[in-house]
Amino acid sequence: MSTILSVENLIVHRGGVRVLDIRELKVQESRILALIGPNGAGKSTLLLTMAGLLKPGQGRMYYKGRPVESSAERSWMRRSVCVVFQEPLLLNTSVFKNVALGLKFRGLASNDIQKNVEDALAYFGISSLAKRSAKTLSGGESKRVSLARAFALKPHLILLDEAFNSLDPPTRESLIDDLRHILEETKITAVLALHDREETLRLAQDVTVMSEGRLIQTGTTAQIFNQPQSEFVANFVGTETILEGTVQNIRSGLMEVLVSGKTIEATGSAPINQKVFCCIRPENIVVSREAPENSSARNIYEARIQKIVRQAFFYKLILDCGFPVVAYLTVSSCEDLGLCEGATVFASFKATAVHVMRREK
Repeated sequence: MSTILSVENLIVHRGGVRVLDIRELKVQESRILALIGPNGAGKSTLLLTMAGLLKPGQGRMYYKGRPVESSAERSWMRRSVCVVFQEPLLLNTSVFKNVALGLKFRGLASNDIQKNVEDALAYFGISSLAKRSAKTLSGGESKRVSLARAFALKPHLILLDEAFNSLDPPTRESLIDDLRHILEETKITAVLALHDREETLRLAQDVTVMSEGRLIQTGTTAQIFNQPQSEFVANFVGTETILEGTVQNIRSGLMEVLVSGKTIEATGSAPINQKVFCCIRPENIVVSREAPENSSARNIYEARIQKIVRQAFFYKLILDCGFPVVAYLTVSSCEDLGLCEGATVFASFKATAVHVMRREK
């Protein structure tokens, strides 16, 4: 895999305040990277810096192996890099002319402009809107036009800042599906600033978690969500069960971790008496009325349901197993089991579902 863009020892100040301090970040070509983190983490500032729209106070940036330092180098880079901002920023003219705007700035021939615009409109399913005034568009249509304008330029790298904000759920889901399909088909590299876990899981192949202008962890989407390296990352990506414990024994590739007087088995190895966190994602916990028989789960606990919370298309169960556990159940499963607060159930999960992190002393 080749690197299309990288930054090293990057420091950026805004209003006299240091807002970015990044040792290293590499964007792999033809992949989708999500920047996630809380508000104020520096995601938008990093995107603007990557686009060459903000000049760092310190550090270096490389695009396609070449350093980007002078204004001429930034101009060269920007010819194949596009930014899509949170707001569509459309002109008061037709959809076609909005999408054609960047192509005209670059001096393309009229035939090429026509083809590129038609292709981009077709990609996002808005060919029928070509003659419409941008003022008459809905939020979702405006967002599709701003994306089409960027893709019409056929960039090598596209940077999207919270591209799905303020959209209703059906519009957002449809646009996410279309964007993922287009990126996969065109092989355009993308970096997206996101704050929603579902969006990240549906779109990204790689993820960087940010906080206070720093990179906390970078890896594939599976690595970030299933193998967080810190309690902060685990909490942010939705690992709702994070338990403090102590390694008591190691045998046959399994750790026995003592948590609140009970043993949890997990894959891996760590020194005896090592303080650790056991992280378990809620979708990996199975809830049943009876103790499961012939189960491959090595961890089975009788539990009391402390709370049931409806969340969109599933229920969130907070269980007391002697230690707190959070599980997700589909609405139908919860209703079929006849679950209610105060009821006794069994919670089970595999040793491979437990991600163990060493706890700093």
